[in-house]
Amino acid sequence: MTETPNPHFVIAVDGPAASGKGTVAAGLARAYRLPYLDTGLLYRAVGVLMRRADQGLDDEAAATAQAQMLTADLLGDPGFRTRAAGEAASRVAVYPRVREALLEFQRTFAGQEGGAVLDGRDIGTVIAPDAPAKLYVTATPKVRAERRWKQLNAHGERVSRADVLKDIRRRDARDGGRDTAPMKPASDAVLLDTSEMTIEQAADAARRIVEAARARWITSS
Repeated sequence: MTETPNPHFVIAVDGPAASGKGTVAAGLARAYRLPYLDTGLLYRAVGVLMRRADQGLDDEAAATAQAQMLTADLLGDPGFRTRAAGEAASRVAVYPRVREALLEFQRTFAGQEGGAVLDGRDIGTVIAPDAPAKLYVTATPKVRAERRWKQLNAHGERVSRADVLKDIRRRDARDGGRDTAPMKPASDAVLLDTSEMTIEQAADAARRIVEAARARWITSS
């Protein structure tokens, strides 16, 4: 089992929807025995809670209020893992005040003693720009849509591949085109394209990237 040798080692994992970044990040957290946060759940939670309260997703004030009330104990809700939750997350994530409200939550998590692993869209660029290890995990839209389609069907959501691909492309455009913290690789992130990788191959490649980053970090510490 790999362990962290110094008191604060942060691993930032960014990338688009269904790229495999969540699986990669969770695996790294286990390997390095670090706490893990899927930051996309924060935005999913805001969107879902708004819908449950019959609030329109175009209401930035309501979205901001939901973000300000969000607590860690809510994030285990299975309702945040649905296709609809992902679409809602992408819509509320464009609001600067929502992102600002969730910023401290994420930075506090990243700043805890010993370090952490976080995945999302802007971890390496905004949340933890000084993270010693940064990965940008991606895959082609068709591959990501196939993965998400299989995941949704496994959870009982019946949807066509074509509709999932449309969702993926729409979310990519929205996440990459927003004015505040757009989705993009950090300048010092290592690109990991998982399009033709198995889960095991992606996990192995990610560990090698992090080991190289950790070696540089130890040397410079």
